[in-house]
Amino acid sequence: MSTAPKDMNGAESVVRSLHAGGVDVCFANPGTSEMQFVDALDRTKLMRCVLGLFEGVVTGAADGYARMAGKPAVTLLHLAPGFANAAANLHNARKARVPMLNLVGDHALRHQKFDAPLSADVEGACAPFSDWLRSGRDAGSFAADAMTALAVAKGQPGRIATLIAPADIGWDAGGKMAEVIAPKGPTPLDEHALSAAVAALESGERTVIIAGNTVLEDTDALALLHGIAEKTGADILAPTSNRRMERGRGRFAVDKIPYPINAALETLAPYTRAILVEAPPPVAFFAYPGKPSLLLPVGCNTVTLADVDGHGPSALAALADRIGAKRSQPRDLPALPVPQAGAITLKNIAAALAHALPDNAIIVDEAVSSGGATFEAGDTAAPNTWLALTGGSIGIGIPLSAGAAIACPDRPVITLQADGSAMYTIQALWTQARENANVTTIILANRSYEILKGELHNVGAQPGPDALSMLNLDRPHLDFVALAKGMGVPGRRVEDVTDLMRAIKDAAKEPGPYLIEAAV
Repeated sequence: MSTAPKDMNGAESVVRSLHAGGVDVCFANPGTSEMQFVDALDRTKLMRCVLGLFEGVVTGAADGYARMAGKPAVTLLHLAPGFANAAANLHNARKARVPMLNLVGDHALRHQKFDAPLSADVEGACAPFSDWLRSGRDAGSFAADAMTALAVAKGQPGRIATLIAPADIGWDAGGKMAEVIAPKGPTPLDEHALSAAVAALESGERTVIIAGNTVLEDTDALALLHGIAEKTGADILAPTSNRRMERGRGRFAVDKIPYPINAALETLAPYTRAILVEAPPPVAFFAYPGKPSLLLPVGCNTVTLADVDGHGPSALAALADRIGAKRSQPRDLPALPVPQAGAITLKNIAAALAHALPDNAIIVDEAVSSGGATFEAGDTAAPNTWLALTGGSIGIGIPLSAGAAIACPDRPVITLQADGSAMYTIQALWTQARENANVTTIILANRSYEILKGELHNVGAQPGPDALSMLNLDRPHLDFVALAKGMGVPGRRVEDVTDLMRAIKDAAKEPGPYLIEAAV
């Protein structure tokens, strides 16, 4: 901090203070009200600046970065309309409980009363998608506000902190460096909950442990979780949507609660007791006629051993100690058969992926309707990290991959991307090209919003041609190879499953982004 100039403006004081707190990447789509930050970032050279051509790319990339780096990036967004464009992937990030700090520009304080064309309720726009929200009021306290936001973002669990930045407090002189604030740690283990979990495991009743978040990211915690299950006969499940799972050979497979409502209810029906570890009680994605919202059976005795603000690995360690369980040894699942030449189908795609994924790959899963078929690949493939859509707001896969690649430039990133949701943030391919990100994007092209066709039937509809027309991606067909080429990403279309495997292997070996359009 001693190297900071004495005559800083507010924007520079924020940039220098955040960097001192460990923030070294800024994902940005700035406008006029953020030019003082653009200038401060340029002059200080303290952060890597990554441009997204749409605000949803910015927040999706910041999410992927946080999941892999374990710390927040800062985003730079423009007024309420810019934040509105960013909100869908902020929703996903908030559900993932990742750390993120948003700087959202606003009109200068003296200009706000005149209802200029881009005037809007910035705080009102930000509030539903933020865990913490504040508007800066003067240059001298601006950095202190930013450091409070950073501490909130880095707490347990990770949170979305949004600091609104009126233009004049960024350009005004009088900026002051602010000290780093220690983030809030996890909630201590509740001894009563620990005893209740022990009682559940010793009850002799059918018990399931549902574990999420940091447990799924920690191979030692997974080993202990499986040891507890082996000792007690309990089953293990993960939530339907998870920000990160460590998977593959030499690790521990954990099944997910299925997305389809009937399959989820069937999976959970046998259990009379449930232990939750950094996971909320499972709930259906949507309401359906005649179906419950809560997925555990009525009367299931449920214990929250560690809430989402707790520390699941420590809670499992205490539980194992109480019951005398030891870490399990991983047992690899049987390898899936190597697919033979033929069309790419939901029956052979998992095997194709399992044999093609490179070592230590980061898999970004926004396969959507193909997700149930592709997920199996992660457990029999080489060791990998699996990132998934957490909040259900589609359009995260391609930007999430960009952020993950920036966080881990030494690891290949493979994106399993549904074609319909790809079009929400296809601009992220340009960011991948600009940053030379080692991402292979596999477009699973079924040329429809296939998952919504199933949802039509789930609500009792009998769709006719007009309804199906709204769910088909035809007239014209999308050409993803051409779209990628226009943004600087080479690619090819494949229709044979052996060609798909070869294309994945070849693309992962080469630096920079590549796109494979796979006809499913």
